[in-house]
Amino acid sequence: MKKVLVLAIAVAFVFAGYLAFTAVDSKTPAVVAGSKTYSGTLYVAGMGGHFAKADVTIDPNDAQNPIKVTNLDRIVIGDKATHPTHDARVDSNDKNILMWSTFKADKSGMLHVGKSNISTGEKITDVTIGIDKRAKGPAPMYCASGQSKTAFMPMTMAGEAYIDVFDKATMKHKHRVFLDSIGYKKGTYQFFHGINSPDMKQMLVAVNMLGAKGKPSGQVELVLLDLAELEKGKVKMIAGKTLTGEPGKTITFRPSFTADGKYILQSGRDRMYLLNAKTLELLDEEMMMGAVENHDVIPTPDGKYAVLTLRETFADKKEGPGVTDGTVLLYDVTAKKIVGKSASTCLACHEKMGLKGSAVLCGLDANWK
Repeated sequence: MKKVLVLAIAVAFVFAGYLAFTAVDSKTPAVVAGSKTYSGTLYVAGMGGHFAKADVTIDPNDAQNPIKVTNLDRIVIGDKATHPTHDARVDSNDKNILMWSTFKADKSGMLHVGKSNISTGEKITDVTIGIDKRAKGPAPMYCASGQSKTAFMPMTMAGEAYIDVFDKATMKHKHRVFLDSIGYKKGTYQFFHGINSPDMKQMLVAVNMLGAKGKPSGQVELVLLDLAELEKGKVKMIAGKTLTGEPGKTITFRPSFTADGKYILQSGRDRMYLLNAKTLELLDEEMMMGAVENHDVIPTPDGKYAVLTLRETFADKKEGPGVTDGTVLLYDVTAKKIVGKSASTCLACHEKMGLKGSAVLCGLDANWK
Protein backbone atom coordinates (compact mmCIF):
# COMPACT_ATOMS: atom_id res chain seq x y z
CA MET A 1 0.00 0.00 0.00
CA LYS A 2 1.07 3.54 -0.66
CA LYS A 3 2.29 5.29 2.48
CA VAL A 4 1.65 9.04 2.39
CA LEU A 5 4.14 11.10 4.34
CA VAL A 6 3.38 14.75 4.98
CA LEU A 7 6.76 16.40 5.30
CA ALA A 8 6.31 20.15 5.44
CA ILE A 9 8.44 20.45 8.56
CA ALA A 10 11.20 18.19 7.23
CA VAL A 11 11.25 19.98 3.89
CA ALA A 12 11.53 23.34 5.62
CA PHE A 13 14.38 21.92 7.65
CA VAL A 14 16.19 20.90 4.46
CA PHE A 15 15.70 24.30 2.86
CA ALA A 16 17.03 25.99 5.99
CA GLY A 17 20.33 24.36 5.15
CA TYR A 18 20.69 21.29 7.31
CA LEU A 19 23.33 20.13 4.85
CA ALA A 20 25.95 22.67 5.81
CA PHE A 21 28.46 22.01 3.05
CA THR A 22 28.48 22.02 -0.73
CA ALA A 23 29.29 18.79 -2.55
CA VAL A 24 31.43 20.24 -5.33
CA ASP A 25 34.54 22.24 -6.01
CA SER A 26 35.11 25.96 -6.45
CA LYS A 27 33.82 25.96 -10.04
CA THR A 28 30.26 26.48 -8.78
CA PRO A 29 29.03 29.47 -10.84
CA ALA A 30 26.69 32.36 -10.54
CA VAL A 31 23.50 31.48 -12.44
CA VAL A 32 22.30 33.49 -15.40
CA ALA A 33 18.90 34.98 -14.59
CA GLY A 34 15.99 34.03 -16.77
CA SER A 35 16.66 30.26 -16.99
CA LYS A 36 13.64 28.02 -17.42
CA THR A 37 12.17 26.37 -14.31
CA TYR A 38 11.17 22.69 -14.12
CA SER A 39 8.87 20.54 -12.03
CA GLY A 40 8.31 16.82 -11.78
CA THR A 41 8.57 13.73 -9.61
CA LEU A 42 11.84 11.94 -8.93
CA TYR A 43 11.88 8.22 -8.10
CA VAL A 44 14.98 7.57 -6.01
CA ALA A 45 16.03 3.99 -5.25
CA GLY A 46 16.55 3.22 -1.56
CA MET A 47 18.23 0.21 0.00
CA GLY A 48 15.38 -0.30 2.45
CA GLY A 49 13.06 -1.85 -0.13
CA HIS A 50 11.42 1.34 -1.37
CA PHE A 51 11.74 4.36 -3.63
CA ALA A 52 11.55 7.94 -2.45
CA LYS A 53 8.89 9.68 -4.50
CA ALA A 54 10.03 13.29 -4.44
CA ASP A 55 8.00 16.09 -5.99
CA VAL A 56 10.50 18.78 -6.93
CA THR A 57 10.70 22.22 -8.46
CA ILE A 58 13.98 23.22 -10.08
CA ASP A 59 14.86 26.87 -10.47
CA PRO A 60 18.36 27.32 -11.94
CA ASN A 61 18.07 31.06 -11.18
CA ASP A 62 18.37 30.21 -7.47
CA ALA A 63 22.15 30.03 -7.15
CA GLN A 64 22.02 28.55 -3.63
CA ASN A 65 19.11 26.10 -3.53
CA PRO A 66 17.93 25.39 -7.09
CA ILE A 67 16.24 22.06 -6.23
CA LYS A 68 13.35 22.27 -3.79
CA VAL A 69 11.57 19.14 -2.57
CA THR A 70 7.91 20.12 -2.18
CA ASN A 71 6.64 16.72 -1.05
CA LEU A 72 8.07 13.32 -0.17
CA ASP A 73 6.29 9.99 -0.43
CA ARG A 74 7.34 6.36 -0.89
CA ILE A 75 6.76 3.49 -3.30
CA VAL A 76 7.32 0.34 -1.25
CA ILE A 77 8.30 -2.89 -3.02
CA GLY A 78 9.29 -4.92 0.05
CA ASP A 79 11.68 -4.59 2.97
CA LYS A 80 15.45 -4.31 3.26
CA ALA A 81 15.82 -8.08 3.68
CA THR A 82 13.98 -9.02 0.48
CA HIS A 83 13.88 -5.98 -1.82
CA PRO A 84 16.89 -3.66 -1.40
CA THR A 85 17.09 -1.81 -4.70
CA HIS A 86 19.41 0.42 -6.71
CA ASP A 87 17.30 0.40 -9.86
CA ALA A 88 14.54 2.87 -10.76
CA ARG A 89 13.35 2.73 -14.38
CA VAL A 90 10.15 4.34 -15.70
CA ASP A 91 8.58 2.29 -18.52
CA SER A 92 8.89 4.11 -21.85
CA ASN A 93 5.48 2.75 -22.86
CA ASP A 94 3.61 3.78 -19.72
CA LYS A 95 4.83 6.57 -17.43
CA ASN A 96 2.70 5.18 -14.61
CA ILE A 97 4.80 2.02 -14.39
CA LEU A 98 8.08 1.84 -12.49
CA MET A 99 10.28 -1.15 -13.29
CA TRP A 100 12.91 -2.28 -10.78
CA SER A 101 15.36 -4.99 -9.73
CA THR A 102 17.12 -5.87 -6.48
CA PHE A 103 20.84 -5.69 -5.77
CA LYS A 104 20.90 -8.35 -3.04
CA ALA A 105 19.47 -11.85 -2.87
CA ASP A 106 16.73 -12.63 -0.36
CA LYS A 107 17.08 -15.38 2.29
CA SER A 108 16.28 -18.03 -0.29
CA GLY A 109 19.11 -16.81 -2.53
CA MET A 110 16.83 -15.26 -5.13
CA LEU A 111 16.82 -11.82 -6.74
CA HIS A 112 13.58 -9.96 -7.47
CA VAL A 113 12.56 -8.18 -10.66
CA GLY A 114 9.24 -6.42 -11.03
CA LYS A 115 7.14 -3.38 -11.72
CA SER A 116 4.89 -1.15 -9.66
CA ASN A 117 2.01 1.25 -10.24
CA ILE A 118 3.40 4.73 -9.62
CA SER A 119 0.02 6.27 -8.77
CA THR A 120 -1.06 3.69 -6.19
CA GLY A 121 2.34 2.35 -5.14
CA GLU A 122 1.10 -1.22 -5.49
CA LYS A 123 3.22 -3.94 -7.06
CA ILE A 124 2.01 -5.23 -10.42
CA THR A 125 4.55 -8.02 -10.91
CA ASP A 126 7.29 -9.49 -8.71
CA VAL A 127 9.27 -12.41 -10.13
CA THR A 128 12.30 -14.17 -8.67
CA ILE A 129 15.43 -15.34 -10.44
CA GLY A 130 18.60 -17.06 -9.30
CA ILE A 131 22.17 -15.77 -9.48
CA ASP A 132 24.26 -17.19 -12.31
CA LYS A 133 26.96 -19.70 -11.31
CA ARG A 134 29.53 -17.63 -13.22
CA ALA A 135 28.84 -14.61 -11.01
CA LYS A 136 30.57 -13.93 -7.73
CA GLY A 137 27.61 -13.66 -5.37
CA PRO A 138 25.67 -13.10 -3.33
CA ALA A 139 26.01 -9.31 -3.61
CA PRO A 140 26.02 -6.85 -5.16
CA MET A 141 23.89 -7.75 -8.16
CA TYR A 142 21.40 -5.67 -10.21
CA CYS A 143 21.98 -1.91 -10.26
CA ALA A 144 21.57 -0.19 -13.64
CA SER A 145 19.13 -1.12 -16.40
CA GLY A 146 18.07 -0.29 -19.93
CA GLN A 147 14.98 -1.06 -21.96
CA SER A 148 13.54 -1.51 -25.42
CA LYS A 149 9.87 -1.21 -26.35
CA THR A 150 9.26 -4.80 -25.24
CA ALA A 151 12.15 -5.70 -22.90
CA PHE A 152 13.55 -4.64 -19.53
CA MET A 153 17.29 -5.26 -19.17
CA PRO A 154 18.88 -4.98 -15.70
CA MET A 155 22.66 -5.36 -15.37
CA THR A 156 24.67 -6.87 -12.56
CA MET A 157 27.59 -5.75 -10.42
CA ALA A 158 28.81 -9.33 -10.05
CA GLY A 159 32.40 -10.54 -10.31
CA GLU A 160 31.54 -11.83 -13.75
CA ALA A 161 28.77 -9.46 -14.74
CA TYR A 162 25.88 -10.05 -17.10
CA ILE A 163 22.78 -8.44 -18.58
CA ASP A 164 19.41 -10.13 -18.16
CA VAL A 165 16.58 -9.66 -20.67
CA PHE A 166 12.99 -9.76 -19.36
CA ASP A 167 9.74 -9.41 -21.26
CA LYS A 168 8.14 -6.16 -20.10
CA ALA A 169 4.58 -7.44 -20.18
CA THR A 170 5.11 -10.56 -18.08
CA MET A 171 8.61 -10.05 -16.58
CA LYS A 172 9.43 -13.52 -17.91
CA HIS A 173 13.17 -14.07 -18.24
CA LYS A 174 14.27 -14.46 -21.87
CA HIS A 175 18.07 -14.23 -22.10
CA ARG A 176 21.24 -13.88 -20.02
CA VAL A 177 24.12 -12.11 -21.77
CA PHE A 178 27.80 -12.04 -20.80
CA LEU A 179 30.29 -9.86 -22.67
CA ASP A 180 33.26 -12.23 -22.72
CA SER A 181 32.87 -12.57 -26.51
CA ILE A 182 34.06 -8.96 -26.93
CA GLY A 183 36.95 -9.30 -24.51
CA TYR A 184 35.52 -8.84 -21.02
CA LYS A 185 36.93 -11.91 -19.33
CA LYS A 186 36.42 -12.89 -15.71
CA GLY A 187 38.82 -11.11 -13.36
CA THR A 188 39.64 -8.23 -15.73
CA TYR A 189 36.77 -5.93 -14.75
CA GLN A 190 34.55 -5.13 -11.81
CA PHE A 191 30.95 -4.76 -13.00
CA PHE A 192 28.49 -3.37 -15.58
CA HIS A 193 26.22 -0.33 -15.59
CA GLY A 194 24.34 1.04 -18.57
CA ILE A 195 21.31 2.55 -20.29
CA ASN A 196 19.60 2.46 -23.68
CA SER A 197 19.84 5.34 -26.14
CA PRO A 198 16.64 7.42 -26.61
CA ASP A 199 16.00 5.93 -30.06
CA MET A 200 16.41 2.44 -28.54
CA LYS A 201 18.99 1.44 -31.12
CA GLN A 202 21.95 1.17 -28.75
CA MET A 203 22.80 0.09 -25.23
CA LEU A 204 25.61 1.89 -23.45
CA VAL A 205 27.59 -0.27 -21.01
CA ALA A 206 30.20 1.21 -18.66
CA VAL A 207 32.81 -1.35 -17.53
CA ASN A 208 35.20 -0.66 -14.65
CA MET A 209 38.56 -2.26 -15.38
CA LEU A 210 40.73 -3.85 -12.70
CA GLY A 211 44.43 -3.27 -12.16
CA ALA A 212 47.06 -4.66 -9.83
CA LYS A 213 45.80 -7.04 -7.14
CA GLY A 214 42.30 -6.90 -8.58
CA LYS A 215 41.69 -3.30 -7.50
CA PRO A 216 39.79 -0.70 -9.57
CA SER A 217 42.31 0.87 -11.94
CA GLY A 218 40.39 4.08 -12.64
CA GLN A 219 40.13 3.00 -16.30
CA VAL A 220 36.54 2.86 -17.54
CA GLU A 221 35.63 1.32 -20.87
CA LEU A 222 32.43 2.58 -22.49
CA VAL A 223 30.84 0.16 -24.94
CA LEU A 224 27.93 0.79 -27.31
CA LEU A 225 26.01 -2.39 -28.17
CA ASP A 226 23.31 -3.00 -30.77
CA LEU A 227 20.13 -3.03 -28.69
CA ALA A 228 18.04 -5.14 -31.08
CA GLU A 229 20.69 -7.87 -31.02
CA LEU A 230 21.01 -7.65 -27.23
CA GLU A 231 17.27 -8.14 -26.89
CA LYS A 232 17.75 -11.42 -28.79
CA GLY A 233 20.51 -12.47 -26.39
CA LYS A 234 23.34 -11.64 -28.83
CA VAL A 235 26.31 -9.27 -28.55
CA LYS A 236 27.17 -6.84 -31.36
CA MET A 237 29.59 -4.06 -30.46
CA ILE A 238 29.20 -0.74 -32.30
CA ALA A 239 31.83 1.49 -30.68
CA GLY A 240 34.02 1.86 -27.60
CA LYS A 241 35.99 4.45 -25.66
CA THR A 242 38.24 4.48 -22.58
CA LEU A 243 38.00 7.09 -19.83
CA THR A 244 40.75 7.62 -17.30
CA GLY A 245 39.99 8.43 -13.67
CA GLU A 246 41.80 7.97 -10.38
CA PRO A 247 42.71 4.42 -9.30
CA GLY A 248 40.65 3.23 -6.36
CA LYS A 249 38.33 6.24 -6.46
CA THR A 250 36.77 6.54 -9.92
CA ILE A 251 34.10 3.85 -10.36
CA THR A 252 31.29 4.39 -12.83
CA PHE A 253 27.71 3.70 -11.87
CA ARG A 254 24.44 4.58 -13.66
CA PRO A 255 24.46 6.74 -16.83
CA SER A 256 21.82 8.42 -19.00
CA PHE A 257 21.39 10.05 -22.40
CA THR A 258 19.80 13.43 -23.01
CA ALA A 259 16.47 13.05 -24.83
CA ASP A 260 17.91 14.39 -28.09
CA GLY A 261 20.63 11.74 -28.01
CA LYS A 262 23.35 14.39 -28.07
CA TYR A 263 24.99 13.83 -24.68
CA ILE A 264 25.75 11.04 -22.23
CA LEU A 265 25.80 11.82 -18.50
CA GLN A 266 27.85 9.26 -16.59
CA SER A 267 28.13 9.03 -12.81
CA GLY A 268 31.61 8.11 -11.63
CA ARG A 269 31.61 8.03 -7.83
CA ASP A 270 34.26 10.73 -7.29
CA ARG A 271 33.19 12.62 -10.41
CA MET A 272 30.56 13.01 -13.12
CA TYR A 273 31.35 12.79 -16.83
CA LEU A 274 29.68 14.64 -19.72
CA LEU A 275 30.28 12.93 -23.06
CA ASN A 276 29.43 13.38 -26.72
CA ALA A 277 27.00 10.51 -27.34
CA LYS A 278 28.08 9.98 -30.95
CA THR A 279 31.86 9.99 -30.50
CA LEU A 280 32.07 9.23 -26.75
CA GLU A 281 34.42 12.22 -26.53
CA LEU A 282 34.86 13.60 -23.01
CA LEU A 283 33.39 17.12 -22.73
CA ASP A 284 33.47 17.78 -18.98
CA GLU A 285 34.35 16.25 -15.62
CA GLU A 286 32.79 17.57 -12.41
CA MET A 287 34.65 16.46 -9.30
CA MET A 288 32.86 15.53 -6.08
CA MET A 289 34.56 17.04 -3.05
CA GLY A 290 34.76 15.62 0.46
CA ALA A 291 32.82 12.54 1.56
CA VAL A 292 30.49 12.62 -1.46
CA GLU A 293 29.75 9.96 -4.09
CA ASN A 294 27.83 10.39 -7.36
CA HIS A 295 25.76 7.29 -8.23
CA ASP A 296 23.34 8.44 -10.95
CA VAL A 297 22.52 11.42 -13.15
CA ILE A 298 19.51 12.15 -15.37
CA PRO A 299 18.74 15.14 -17.63
CA THR A 300 15.83 17.54 -17.64
CA PRO A 301 13.54 17.01 -20.68
CA ASP A 302 15.31 19.68 -22.75
CA GLY A 303 18.77 18.40 -21.83
CA LYS A 304 19.92 21.80 -20.53
CA TYR A 305 20.32 20.61 -16.93
CA ALA A 306 20.78 17.34 -15.11
CA VAL A 307 20.02 15.98 -11.63
CA LEU A 308 22.68 13.95 -9.82
CA THR A 309 22.05 11.53 -6.97
CA LEU A 310 24.69 11.74 -4.24
CA ARG A 311 25.65 9.90 -1.10
CA GLU A 312 26.84 12.61 1.29
CA THR A 313 28.48 11.58 4.56
CA PHE A 314 28.81 14.17 7.30
CA ALA A 315 29.03 14.61 11.07
CA ASP A 316 25.59 15.04 12.61
CA LYS A 317 25.40 16.79 15.99
CA LYS A 318 22.74 14.42 17.28
CA GLU A 319 23.84 11.12 15.75
CA GLY A 320 27.61 11.46 15.57
CA PRO A 321 30.05 11.20 12.66
CA GLY A 322 29.57 9.05 9.59
CA VAL A 323 25.88 9.73 8.88
CA THR A 324 25.09 9.39 5.17
CA ASP A 325 22.20 11.10 3.39
CA GLY A 326 20.83 10.59 -0.11
CA THR A 327 20.65 13.94 -1.88
CA VAL A 328 20.10 15.44 -5.34
CA LEU A 329 22.21 18.12 -7.02
CA LEU A 330 21.79 20.25 -10.16
CA TYR A 331 24.24 20.45 -13.09
CA ASP A 332 24.13 22.98 -15.95
CA VAL A 333 24.89 21.00 -19.13
CA THR A 334 25.37 24.07 -21.33
CA ALA A 335 27.65 25.96 -18.94
CA LYS A 336 29.27 22.72 -17.71
CA LYS A 337 28.90 23.81 -14.08
CA ILE A 338 27.29 22.63 -10.86
CA VAL A 339 24.48 24.91 -9.64
CA GLY A 340 24.06 25.58 -5.92
CA LYS A 341 23.73 23.09 -3.07
CA SER A 342 22.19 19.64 -2.82
CA ALA A 343 18.75 18.84 -1.36
CA SER A 344 17.85 15.83 0.79
CA THR A 345 15.52 13.09 -0.45
CA CYS A 346 16.30 10.48 2.23
CA LEU A 347 17.10 11.72 5.73
CA ALA A 348 14.38 14.36 5.49
CA CYS A 349 11.87 11.53 5.15
CA HIS A 350 13.51 9.19 7.67
CA GLU A 351 13.62 11.86 10.36
CA LYS A 352 9.90 12.50 9.96
CA MET A 353 9.31 8.78 10.52
CA GLY A 354 11.53 8.79 13.61
CA LEU A 355 14.23 6.64 12.02
CA LYS A 356 17.86 7.10 13.04
CA GLY A 357 21.09 6.58 11.14
CA SER A 358 22.06 6.76 7.50
CA ALA A 359 19.63 6.78 4.58
CA VAL A 360 21.37 5.71 1.39
CA LEU A 361 20.18 6.06 -2.21
CA CYS A 362 21.39 4.93 -5.63
CA GLY A 363 19.46 5.01 -8.93
CA LEU A 364 17.10 7.68 -10.20
CA ASP A 365 14.38 8.22 -12.78
CA ALA A 366 11.70 10.88 -13.20
CA ASN A 367 8.39 11.95 -14.66
CA TRP A 368 8.59 15.60 -15.72
CA LYS A 369 5.61 17.93 -16.04
